[in-house]
Amino acid sequence: MMRPIASFAVLALTATAGFADPDFWRGEWPDTDFETTILDDWSEVISGGPPKDGIPALDDPSFISAADDTRLTPLEPVITLEIEGHVPRAYPIRYLTWHEIVNDVVGDMPVAVTFCPLCNSGISFDRRTDAGLLSFGVSGKLRHSDMIMYDRETESWWQQATGDAIVGRLTGTDLQTLPSWMESWDMFRSRNPDGLVMDEPPFNRNYGANPYVRYDTSQRPFLFAGEMPPHDIPALARVVRVGERAWPLTRLSEAGQLTEADVTLTWVAGQASALDTAQIGAGRDVGNVRVQDAAGQDLPHDVMFAFAFHAFWPDGSWMLGE
Repeated sequence: MMRPIASFAVLALTATAGFADPDFWRGEWPDTDFETTILDDWSEVISGGPPKDGIPALDDPSFISAADDTRLTPLEPVITLEIEGHVPRAYPIRYLTWHEIVNDVVGDMPVAVTFCPLCNSGISFDRRTDAGLLSFGVSGKLRHSDMIMYDRETESWWQQATGDAIVGRLTGTDLQTLPSWMESWDMFRSRNPDGLVMDEPPFNRNYGANPYVRYDTSQRPFLFAGEMPPHDIPALARVVRVGERAWPLTRLSEAGQLTEADVTLTWVAGQASALDTAQIGAGRDVGNVRVQDAAGQDLPHDVMFAFAFHAFWPDGSWMLGE
């Protein structure tokens, strides 16, 4: 079950009135420690529609050879994870749109590959923490329109965009972000002909379809009541976030390559937006982004919507080139 925008729009009008007290959530989350939290304003947390695990996270996914896949179309996006010493893996957005979290293990590294459609945020995390190995599910809750994950071990709540625990016993714990990036299926398999791609999950879903048609050209984000971005940047414009800095994708795409703040960002055409047309692979071209350091090593980053960057990094730097 997904969050079709029209079906749940009414929640945007009622969320702050009914959900401003954590007692509202205790019946659904009896094992969550609501007394331990970074939240000052509980009205920031609202239901996205589906209940806990109504969007089922994936565990121990199956993979096939990139050469054997016949489902993916050339320009549709995948999240690429390349860990040294291991075969590169592609996690198609056509599956993550319906599941949002994949708990996987690459070699000896447990990872969580995540995608929040409402923020266009695709980030991969190391699941090992000082509190032990964690596995993650989808809470069904949103904060600033971003998915709140939960760990199954303590039922603490985690902000997907930032990778930190915001409610529960593990509040204050941060997940290590891994270098991964979104690129077209064609680009992945051209660079990694012997790579692996996640196989279609065994669920009855319309994989390849986009439940958020034209979302990334909307005027306002879904279920978001926060402040709009500064500098007249549209709320749903894509930005490349590296740490607490954000580069507008329009600026990067015009330049092709930028080297600033000790990082090099590159853009090349040829990736479909997952949030445009009814079929993910037919979306308009938003291009492919890579972010690397001076040594050419890939860096953790995110290509997210401007409103989400401003919501979670209100004091962040906008790299406008002025």
